[in-house]
Amino acid sequence: MTTATANTPATHNALTTLFAAVQDAALLHSTANLLGWDQETMMPDGGAELRGRQLSQLARLAHEAFTAPKIGDLIAAAQEAVAGMPTDCADAVNVREIRRDYDKAVKLPASLVAEMALTASQAQHAWVVARRDSDFKKFQPWLEKIVKLNLQKAQCLGWPKGGEAWDALADYFEPALTAVEVTKVFEPLRARLQKLLDRIRGASKQPSNAFNEFALPVDSQEKFVRYMAKRIGFDFNCGRLDRSAHPFCGGSHCRDVRMTTRYSPTCVFDALGSTMHEAGHGMYEQGLDFAQAGLPMGSAAGLSVHESQSRMWENQVGRSMHFWKWARPQLSAFFGDACDHFTLVHLYQAANVVEPGFIRVESDEATYNMHVMIRFQLERDMLNGNVAIKDLPGVWNKMYKEYLGVTVPDDRRGCLQDVHWSMGMIGYFPTYTLGTLLAAQLFEKARKDVPGLEEGFNRGEFAPLLSWLRKNVHSEGRRYRLDELCRKVTGAPLSADPMMRHLEAKLLPLYGLE
Repeated sequence: MTTATANTPATHNALTTLFAAVQDAALLHSTANLLGWDQETMMPDGGAELRGRQLSQLARLAHEAFTAPKIGDLIAAAQEAVAGMPTDCADAVNVREIRRDYDKAVKLPASLVAEMALTASQAQHAWVVARRDSDFKKFQPWLEKIVKLNLQKAQCLGWPKGGEAWDALADYFEPALTAVEVTKVFEPLRARLQKLLDRIRGASKQPSNAFNEFALPVDSQEKFVRYMAKRIGFDFNCGRLDRSAHPFCGGSHCRDVRMTTRYSPTCVFDALGSTMHEAGHGMYEQGLDFAQAGLPMGSAAGLSVHESQSRMWENQVGRSMHFWKWARPQLSAFFGDACDHFTLVHLYQAANVVEPGFIRVESDEATYNMHVMIRFQLERDMLNGNVAIKDLPGVWNKMYKEYLGVTVPDDRRGCLQDVHWSMGMIGYFPTYTLGTLLAAQLFEKARKDVPGLEEGFNRGEFAPLLSWLRKNVHSEGRRYRLDELCRKVTGAPLSADPMMRHLEAKLLPLYGLE
């Protein structure tokens, strides 16, 4: 039997039949995503019980549709069809990644998938209540169940010899990521960050933090951050911005992106930073190929790459002097003369002041990755049985004292602050730091490739950066893995050096440490 080539009817039929079946299954996932968004933003409390059953049913149906025996047959036929094609062409990538997803999915019983979806929906509601009341005990039984279910999932999937359960779960968010590899990145990075933090703590010069403690009307903040999201490139014709207890970006496809933020009456930077972060996610989603929706080439390259987009817009753009030269005059349009006594320098300093705190999403660039490292270690310890769930608040607080030197005052600002564990997402957190490293490395390359890139921010010109990202990252779908993409775009493997250069170039002058 001869292998079909890309131009034969047999090849076309094998690929289109597989892709149509996979896209049909993906429709169920996208529908569930909208129900999840509604749960976090608009659903009344009374809807929680039935919503859990709805999400559970959709998860089971989507899983059954994707793992049906006919899908395996279609994949085998499609693999023959693409055998003679370049391995990085769109069709070959789709088949390769569908095979990978299928081989993982068939290891999971539909009953487990449904139970995890039901538990996550119920746990998210419980987390909101527990966080509101700052009472971990209200969430404890749900976290215990989530850890137990994730262990079952990891055991079904399996992990390489010498690895651990965390590896099997992390692979869903970042392919082939292992705890050993994360540790190799985190240990030297923590030492470098600690050295920088020690220098900053000993500095005699201190930037002004006054703007971070200045009250502004939340309704005006909402209009302000919406305007900022639109100006940097988020398309509101294909997306929304709403409020939730924890900021996130979701939706069903690239033309329907749902993002949320939250507001502090006394710190507009909380909402601005969160909104620019989620807009980074949203613009990545909007940059994916609609014709490939539901297929790997119409999907993000992994959560680390996704986080690189959000962290870049939040930090390299949103905390820059160039950005605030343009943004400062915009304040009067939304807050009148309330901010007039704050100079450009005041705003820039407030955006970059280093102050170890309790909340990851509100933290500065120098301490942010310490938060991620703590969660990574706690995830491993919970899965390996080294930390009992009932003891989590105490262990959390001890690690915050060790890593950041702060005393956590309550559960709300401690182990209840993040939504991820309530969603069943164990293995996710290191992608924030890997994404932060990639963001700095990509931005260095963008500055070389686009003359006058940052100077354009002075004039509110952000399209050149977005266009560069569309070409080099968004349009690639899942063609490349994290390190492959990094090497292809920047010419070098992923490294912490660009991020440290970024931090030192900004913070040392700010604290008089040049």
